[in-house]
This record gives sequence, C-alpha cells and structure tokens, in this order.
Amino acid sequence: MSSSAEQFDREARGEFARLGKTRVHRGELLRHPVYTRFLHWSVAISFILSLISGFAIYSPWLFRWLAPLFGGGPRTRALHPWFGVVFEVFFLFQFINWFAPMLWTAADRRWLRRIKGYATNKEKLEAEDVGFFNGGQKLYFWTIAVSGLFFLITGLLIWFDDAVARWIVAISYVLHDLAALVMLGGLIIHIYEGTAHQPGTFRSMIDGTVTEKWAWTHHPAWYRAVTGRNPRDAYELEKRHQADRQRAMDEWEREHTEHERT
Repeated sequence: MSSSAEQFDREARGEFARLGKTRVHRGELLRHPVYTRFLHWSVAISFILSLISGFAIYSPWLFRWLAPLFGGGPRTRALHPWFGVVFEVFFLFQFINWFAPMLWTAADRRWLRRIKGYATNKEKLEAEDVGFFNGGQKLYFWTIAVSGLFFLITGLLIWFDDAVARWIVAISYVLHDLAALVMLGGLIIHIYEGTAHQPGTFRSMIDGTVTEKWAWTHHPAWYRAVTGRNPRDAYELEKRHQADRQRAMDEWEREHTEHERT
C-alpha cells in the first residue's frame, strides 16, 4: 500500500511518538504506542456517537430519550452523518496502521480449528504460532472493515437521497442498518474479549503495555519475536515460581497452626 494516506499515517506516527511516550516497567512489554491508542479510541468514540444518534433516528418511539443528548431530533439527524464521516476517517488510518499485522496466515487457519477451546478457555496457553493478533481478532477487524465500507456507501446514498433512485435509497436503509448491527455485535464481543475473557487486554489500550505473562499466554509468537525468549520456557518458570510460593505459603500456615496449638 503506497498512497498519500499512508504517508500521512507514517508522519502521524512520528508526531505522536514525539508528543507522548509510553512508560514500560520491568516485566512489561509495549503493546500499543500512543498513535495506535489514539486511533483506537477515536474510532470507538465516533462509532458510539454514530450508533446512539442512529438509534434515536431509527426508532424514536423507543429511543426518544437519546435525542436530547444531541440537542433534539433535528440536530440529531444533522449530526449523525458527520459522526459517521469522522468514524470512517479514523478507521481508514486504523486500517492502514494495522493492515500488515492483520493479514491472514496459515497460523490463523489453525487457530480457527481451535476456536471452541479458545471460547471455553479450555487451554491455558495459546498455540506457539499465535502472533501479534490471533485469528479471531483478525476476523473481527476484517468484518468491521467490510461493514464499515457498507456503512459508508449506504450512508452517502441515504444522505444524498435526491441524487439516486428511491429503490436504491430503500435498499441502502436496510443495508445500513444491517451493517450497524453487525458492527454493534462485533463491539460487544470485542469488549467482552478485552475485559472478562482476557484480563489485561483492556489495559493495553489505556497505558499501552501488557505483562510478559499476558504476552506469552495469549500471543506466544509475538512474545518470542520481541524478547527472543521461548514462551514455553517462561510458562514453565512461572509454574515453578507458583509451586515455590504455594509451598512457602503451606509451610507458613503449618508453622502458624503449630504455634497456635502450643
């Protein structure tokens, strides 16, 4: 990919690197630099604003309480397409930023065959070939990319409805709503995955870092690439440390119990 947008993206990375630094402590790894986090939250906020204002327009009898947030119905209708434009602009740069690591690989196909175990937390560790993003994260990204494209095209057709045939506008409304619902479903799964399912993930989009344990647990190939260390060796070392801590605790409890008896 070589374009003016990509050039702007590279320059923006440099500017953000100068504006803000991410503090990485011992036992941590840099996961997302400032620029990536800025894009992520800009995309998220603009999408939520688009979604909320869209609900107020789509079903005012059910979501009429949302319109006052934007100054009433007419203003909500005026602001909604602009929220969508802002979302599309930020997502474009997020797409450029993550295009390379989101490319599909053989490791992702293997990940899909293990998706049931992943969803049920059957395995404590991801497979050693899981890199910066796993197959599920890549599926989410590309689903949002395709849905976002439909979101943009249909949104423009609805916005400038006097320039196209009425049947095109009618179809656009249906496709626009379906794209929004797909993106909403993806957002719900994304929030769950980043919080309850993988504790520590949400933190990476706040301060940009993750613990080494998080890295070798969920993205072993990425851990190996950035540290040069074997993720399974790190896991075995952690197990030994946990066993040592447990033995020390058991010994302390045993001595404490004996002391109380005497």
